[in-house]
Amino acid sequence: MADDEKSSGREIITGYAQQNFRYFRTADGTVYAQKNGHPVARPIRSQGTSGSHRQELMVGLYENGHGVFNGTALKEALDLIEALALTNDVQSVHIRVAPGFDGATWLDLGRNDGQSVRIHPTGWEVMTPSPEEVCWRRTQLTGELPLPAKDTDGKGIDQFLRLCNFANAETECLAIAWLIGCLGPSVPVPAPFLTGPQGAGKSTGGRMLVRIIEGMTGDLRRAPKDEENLIAAVAAGWVTALDNLSHLAPDLSDLMCCIVTGAETIKRALYTDGDVVRARYRRPLLLTGIDVGIIRPDLAERLLQLRLERPTVRRTEDELWREFEEALPVILGSLLDLTAKVRAAVAEIPTDLRMADFAHLCAQLDAATGLSSLAAYRASLDELNDDVIEGDLLAQTVLKHAITLTPGEEVRMTSSEWLHTLTQLYTGDDCRPLPKGWPTTGKVLSDRLKRLQPTLAARGVLVDWGRTKAARYIEMTRPAAPAPEQQQTAF
Repeated sequence: MADDEKSSGREIITGYAQQNFRYFRTADGTVYAQKNGHPVARPIRSQGTSGSHRQELMVGLYENGHGVFNGTALKEALDLIEALALTNDVQSVHIRVAPGFDGATWLDLGRNDGQSVRIHPTGWEVMTPSPEEVCWRRTQLTGELPLPAKDTDGKGIDQFLRLCNFANAETECLAIAWLIGCLGPSVPVPAPFLTGPQGAGKSTGGRMLVRIIEGMTGDLRRAPKDEENLIAAVAAGWVTALDNLSHLAPDLSDLMCCIVTGAETIKRALYTDGDVVRARYRRPLLLTGIDVGIIRPDLAERLLQLRLERPTVRRTEDELWREFEEALPVILGSLLDLTAKVRAAVAEIPTDLRMADFAHLCAQLDAATGLSSLAAYRASLDELNDDVIEGDLLAQTVLKHAITLTPGEEVRMTSSEWLHTLTQLYTGDDCRPLPKGWPTTGKVLSDRLKRLQPTLAARGVLVDWGRTKAARYIEMTRPAAPAPEQQQTAF
């Protein structure tokens, strides 16, 4: 093609693109294209096999009679468009859930027409958001949700609970609280851990929870073998569900903590020497398994234990999922009704729990419905603390030593002295061998106690650090029990 024809092609493509699409950049510098009047945005550099902006542009040019252009003209036109877009205002793109104007939030239904759900404390409605308010990003993990049913009178919640094998009412209200939390883009929610005996339907219950938010294509996954693959999966969807876990390695446990409360990864951009790519993520996480072994204290504070029981009557997969799919519009409508009601409720924020936002949501749910989800959440955390202690011999030894302390007594020793004292207490008179992983230095002991500090505090043992002119010390205290009147006030 001659140079003048190339130039003409670039001008035609650029003119058509600027007339029919809105281009903007995100905070990390990625340029997105958004068709006029449509809330879905696509990165202009996407080379995906389906749904890329390049394909969208080629189809639009052809259908509007502008013809078919070669790759050089398209590349040069997109280079110019990208350069122009870098001077535009910054706007965020969102997957599945997004904040809106006037305290509203949005739920992407994953439909081709862009219809979404606007959720507000005054109610919810299905509509197409304006591009200035919400820009959706779609990936292969973005499934389609049905149009939610109106005026369900809470029937959908009852239908969902009948399909699951939750062990008790406390577990049921925690599952509902988690689903409501998943519809909030700015509220970190603890990761539900579905547990129970073999055959209790843990995977099925996990799929149902995921599909209420992600649609019928949502499913459980095996835990990736490395951090990079897990982060890629988390960034491409909203709810990340890991199935049949039997062991939590320290690195995976730490990464799960980051997923729940939010973190950022930075890596070198491909084909560059100095440029970087930033990936920020905070997503709802769901886990299933009979037993994951030792749970680290920091992860235990971010978990939500949901127990299931074996059903007395078995059903076929086809029958179960056909009923669930038919009920999904009503389930989603009831969940949206309850979400709007909960957001309008007024409740005090519990200040003693790590996941204070979720605890506040539980308090709002209780105020709106009369349930006891906050008490159930506290009981779940208490049980998880027991799991942490049962899996940590150092924690058991510290609690054994604390029994010998007088209430209100403060004991200060250096870390090396504490290591000697606790080691002597563990080995006892029979000099039994120390277990694998027992602290070998005072520094290692100090670090382990810092990780166990919240768990020990929940069992009435306070550990603190300080220093004198001579040396640093670790202080252990067993507080005096509060008066009965103070205990009643605390709860």
